[in-house]
Amino acid sequence: MADLDTGHLFLTFLAPIKRGGPKNDVSYTQKMRIELAKLPPAHQSPATQKTPFAAPFARNTRTHFARMFVLDDVVYNGRNAQDALVATIKKVNTAVPEHVDGLKSSYLVFTADIDAISKDGDPLPSHLSAKQQREVRRAYAELLWETMGEELVAIFQNCHGFDGVSDAASFATYLERCHVETTMPFHDYYLELPKFNILPVKLLIGAVLVPAIVALVALVLRVLGMITLLGMNTLMLALVAGGLTCIAFFLSVRYAISNGAKPLAPAKYDDLPTVLKSLYTQQRFADFVADNQGKDPEALQAAFGQFLSDVAPGNLAGPTQSPGVISSSAPQPQDRV
Repeated sequence: MADLDTGHLFLTFLAPIKRGGPKNDVSYTQKMRIELAKLPPAHQSPATQKTPFAAPFARNTRTHFARMFVLDDVVYNGRNAQDALVATIKKVNTAVPEHVDGLKSSYLVFTADIDAISKDGDPLPSHLSAKQQREVRRAYAELLWETMGEELVAIFQNCHGFDGVSDAASFATYLERCHVETTMPFHDYYLELPKFNILPVKLLIGAVLVPAIVALVALVLRVLGMITLLGMNTLMLALVAGGLTCIAFFLSVRYAISNGAKPLAPAKYDDLPTVLKSLYTQQRFADFVADNQGKDPEALQAAFGQFLSDVAPGNLAGPTQSPGVISSSAPQPQDRV
């Protein structure tokens, strides 16, 4: 699985931060941390709702999740594991440290889970070619530049190679150079489990086992002195069947790997506008139930009709919940600082 799954792109970008710092100033890494600390968080808890401004990523309706942080270096997981007896025989001196991998500079890590679309309103795709995925990444990068370009410049100006980036197209090109393939999705909105890409295990085993048995039987008969079987040379039959076994095994493994790499289909209500509408409808319906307890059937029916008219469940454009907030009834943040 590479980036695409459930109609979403799960993105990872690694941008190297400049080493050192401007004269008589803090390091670029520290300047990066300062700019990241300035970003308003999403209003996802009572504590974060106290901030007056909205997260800049909430200015679009494609971002389900976004995170930026500084990676100073890779984690050292200790010595490479090996058998103690083998190490003793090889006279491995465990007091001598092994090579430890390290980064030449700190990195800005940017991860995001987005709707895999190039234009708002497009349906979520079940499959995208590598070229189409690049187009979606570029469209998303350009959207970020258009909606939060000021914040992006403040952050990425501390990174190598960002000089010369001045518009949406050049930012998309820069971000593409920082792209790293992601192999694990960040979320799952499924209301019902999808039909997974199940392997035809019995068929694959049979495809490998049948020629293997033929090869084994022919070889045993050859050892026992039977030169021919049904008019066929047993040695040649064993060699041909053995070759077919290897081919079948190779093709079965390739099929299993490619089957596992297939992205899962998008859920029915998986795009961000639908998720926001669902949250809004859920909250309004909870209020409706609380407000209409004990009403007679006629009044309840009239109230429900008014509820449907006010909420408009089929209209994703509105009314709906804003991105970046946990509740449409909570204090709504300002768009920009």
